[in-house]
Parts: sequence; C-alpha cells; structure tokens
Amino acid sequence: MFPTVNLWPKTLDVRDPMSSKVASNAKAPLRVAVVGAGIGGLALAAMLARQTNVEVRVFEQARRFSRVGAGIQQTPNSVKVLREIGLEGTLREKAFRPDVSLNRQFDTGEMTWERRLGAEVEARYGAPHLYMHRGDLHEALLAAVPDSCIALGHKLAGLDVERNGVALGFENGATARADVVIGADGVHSLVRELLFGPEAPRFTGRVAYRTTFPAERLGGAQIDGSCKWWGPDRHIVIYYVNPRRDEVYFVTSTPEPDFAVESWSQEGDLSVLKAAYAEFHPIVRAVLDACPRVHKWALFERDPMPWWHEGPVALLGDACHPMTPYMAQGAAQAIEDAAVLSRCLHGAEREAVSEALARYESTRKPRTSRIARISSLNDMHKIKAEIAGVYGYDAWTAPLAERTR
Repeated sequence: MFPTVNLWPKTLDVRDPMSSKVASNAKAPLRVAVVGAGIGGLALAAMLARQTNVEVRVFEQARRFSRVGAGIQQTPNSVKVLREIGLEGTLREKAFRPDVSLNRQFDTGEMTWERRLGAEVEARYGAPHLYMHRGDLHEALLAAVPDSCIALGHKLAGLDVERNGVALGFENGATARADVVIGADGVHSLVRELLFGPEAPRFTGRVAYRTTFPAERLGGAQIDGSCKWWGPDRHIVIYYVNPRRDEVYFVTSTPEPDFAVESWSQEGDLSVLKAAYAEFHPIVRAVLDACPRVHKWALFERDPMPWWHEGPVALLGDACHPMTPYMAQGAAQAIEDAAVLSRCLHGAEREAVSEALARYESTRKPRTSRIARISSLNDMHKIKAEIAGVYGYDAWTAPLAERTR
C-alpha cells in the first residue's frame, strides 16, 4: 500500500471529520486522477473541471511539454466534442480548412478520389474538418484545464485499489489518493498493464515518417492543400497545418518490419526515407527533398480488449484501443471517449463509480473496435463507406449503453 499525501488543487479534505471548516453534511467531491496529459487525458480533464462536485488531477510523466513536429486532423465528430468546451473558435483560428482532400496515384499523379470538405462537410455533419499542428491542439486543450490540476514530472509507479478508493504511487516518491483513476497513458499504458497484466500491442511492420517544416523550403514547388499519394505497399499524406499555408506536414506509412520503437521523438534517416519513395511523383520527391529532418514512429494496433475497466480504474484512448492513423481517428476517438466518460461520471456517487465506468466501456467499445478494424485495412473504398457514420456521430448526444458487464 502507498502512503498518501494530498496532491490535489484543493487542500481542504471535506471527508476529514476533524475539520471544523466544513459542515457535517458536506458532500465530498469525487476525485478523479487522470494518468497522462496527452490529447485524450487533457480533453477529459477539461470536461471534468467544468462539473460541480468533481476534482480532477492530471499526472504527466514529462517535466515539460514539447511541440513535436506533427500534424493532426480534427474531423467533424471531434470538433463537435471540443465545441462544447469552448475550443472551436481557437481551432478554426489555428487550423487549415481545405475545400477538398485529394487522393492520387503514387507515380502518375492521377486523381483517384476527390473528397469534398470545406462548407459542404460542415453543412452535412454539423462541424468543420480541420487540419492543424498537433501542438496547437494540445495547447488549446491545456489552456482549457486549470494549471493547478496538472502535475508534471509524475511518472506512475503503481496503483493500489482499496475499499475506499485508489492509491497512486509515482517514481518521484509522491503519492496520491483518488476515487477514480483513468489511464490515458498511451499505447504502452502502465495502467492497462497493472489492471490486466502485460500484453504488448501488435507491431504492424510499418512505420510513419513525419515532420513539419516551413513551406518556403519547397522552393516554389506547388503542392495540393491536402493529398494522399497511394503506392502499391506504402503511402504518404501531405497537407498544410495552418490557414497561412506557411507550414507543411507529411506522414508516411512505410514497410519496415525490423523497426519497432514506439516513440514521438525517434529521429529518422532522410536518405532511407527518400529511397523508399524514389519511385513516387516528382511533387512527393520535392517535398522530401525540402524536409530538413524527420521523426520516425512505429505503428501499433491491438485486437479489441475484452474489457477496459476494473472497479474504479478505467482506460481511455490508445491505452485501450490503439489504431492505425489511416482514418485520422486516433485522437478523435480519444476525445469522443472523454465526452462519453464525462457523461457517465456526471453526478455519479462513489458507490456507483464502477457501474459508471462499465457503462462508458459498453457505450464506446463497439464504435472504437469497428473504426480500428476498418482503419487497419487502409482501403480507400472501405474508408469511403464509413465516413458518414464516423463524422455524423455526436458523443454528447449519442445514447449511452444500458447493459454493462
């Protein structure tokens, strides 16, 4: 068992019968500990921080946040969630909104699919489809969470689930106690391992090379605002990440079965990358020639887990449903998770926390499992068939599951 100290933003513990500052009938707030300050963890914290009678704390192992060169798409289903916590205006200001996203044949440049975006998508699904820098999205979410709710430099070491809550221990020696713990700690989640035992996610045999760089480095080469270039066994996606079109992002899916390092900061070898796309169209080669440096990220997936929670502890996002990026739904599904989980926890009594987490799991598992399966196929026609169901979903109004395990 971990000895516990108060690491919560409010120092007064209303459950302390010795406190003379609180009326005897005061109801103690529900304390929620979120492990991981990524997109999903911060989204959940921002939502819970707006609820009365909830205290949320985010424990992040990094000592500071860094702006890794990565783009991200915020599809209408995700923007609808973020709209409710006041972030839509910031996203529109920071993001690039193309009218179309093109799909091209890798060598000839022949267009194989023109996806209408812009006003057409917004009118149909109730929110825009935005392309942006991941750092801008993270910054917006961070600004929506009170500073006092975030503890940096806290790498989880272990959990003790007890009759009256959960004790958390960290590698820096700090400890905390919570009524609910949410593991938003990524594909190699320690919370998941502590709950269900070690289980490595499956390496797909593919890697993503990705980076952002100033558009001026293109030297006049003309690129589409958003385009996916399809090769026989690999592809590359290229788009702008802001409305000024002065920063370019690309990400690849490249077969490299001997590489399995899952890291946001692993450097890639530009010569290896260029060789892998040497047969692609001159525009693609011009983008790679303009790139000053690149990061390399192994792509993992996992078969749907039989369950996501145990008692007062549950998983969110990549911790329970990692997926390939081919439908641009990894972060979007974590954000949807956060909305549904916040709905399930709203007004929950401590005695009913496990039931609330079970309801969240039952609501989210079918949708995330389907999207992960379709995404893993990376099939243009199958992705087309899923768009309406993916974009049309609203996590704030979707029915919550009645049956729970």
